[in-house]
Amino acid sequence: MAAVGLALGLIGFGLDPMQDKGMEGVDAFQQDRVAKVVAEGEKHLTALREAIARIDDARLTARTEAFAASARGLFRAVEDDPGDLTAARRYMTVYLQGARDAGVKFADLWAGNRDETARAAFESLLDDLEANFTARTRALLESGREGLEIEIEVLRDRLARDGVISAPGSDL
Repeated sequence: MAAVGLALGLIGFGLDPMQDKGMEGVDAFQQDRVAKVVAEGEKHLTALREAIARIDDARLTARTEAFAASARGLFRAVEDDPGDLTAARRYMTVYLQGARDAGVKFADLWAGNRDETARAAFESLLDDLEANFTARTRALLESGREGLEIEIEVLRDRLARDGVISAPGSDL
C-alpha cells in the first residue's frame, strides 16, 4: 500500500513537490512585466490625486478620480491580456507621468494665484486623456473580440468540413 501511495504521489506531484508547475497558457514573465507597469501607473495616479487633493476642490477631485478610473480600466484590460502591454505601455507610463507632472504644476500654480485659465487648460487635459484612455481600452477589448470571432469562424468551418455541423449559411 505504501508503494501505491508513493507511486501516486510521484505521478501527481513529481519528484519535487515544491517546484512551480505553472499554469497552462500563463506567461509568468509577461505577468511580471504587466504588474510592474501597473504598479508604476498606480504611483503616477496616486501622485496626481495627492497634488489635486492639496487644492481642496471637490469638483476637480471628482474629475481627477474619473480620469483615474478610466486609467484603471486600461490597467485591467492589460492585466486580462498581458500581450496588449506593448500597445498600452505608452499610456500606462509616459502619459500618466505627464498627467502627474501637469497636476503637480497646476496645483502649485493654483495655490499661488488661482488662475482660471490654467484650471480650464488642466481640466481640458484631463478630458483629452480620459477620452484617449477610454478609446485605447475599447480598442484593446475589441481586438480581443476580433480574435475570438476569427477563431470561432475557423472552428465552424472546420466542423462543417468534418460534417459535424451544417455549413454556415446552409438551410439545414
